[in-house]
Amino acid sequence: MNKLIIDAANNKLFFMIISNHNNYNITHENSKNNYEKLIILINDFLKSRNLGLNKVSKIYVNRGPGSFAGIRNSLSVVKALRLTNEIDYYCYSFDDFKGENNINYEDIPGLCEKFKIKKNLINPIYMS
Repeated sequence: MNKLIIDAANNKLFFMIISNHNNYNITHENSKNNYEKLIILINDFLKSRNLGLNKVSKIYVNRGPGSFAGIRNSLSVVKALRLTNEIDYYCYSFDDFKGENNINYEDIPGLCEKFKIKKNLINPIYMS
């Protein structure tokens, strides 16, 4: 199955699909307008790779630190996807991966496993 990474905590909205042997990603402007249509952007990205939510087995979402609006909206969307599609999600922070250098987004699933990041647990870290 495919894994979806969502990062709305930083200065760009970032999505990545990790498939068996391929990774695909896209960025969007980090704006109020894009927050309001976050699920549309995710669906469009999946469709561009001939995928639907039914082909996503896990979602990894950045819980911060970062933009309050970005984190809040991405967590809300992911929780809704969990309820409607029964997709497990993991809320990570790059701060969780102490001692790791040069982390790439494709490393996130393995690092969540290595550092025993709990699924379906949210503890956002907002920047003040």
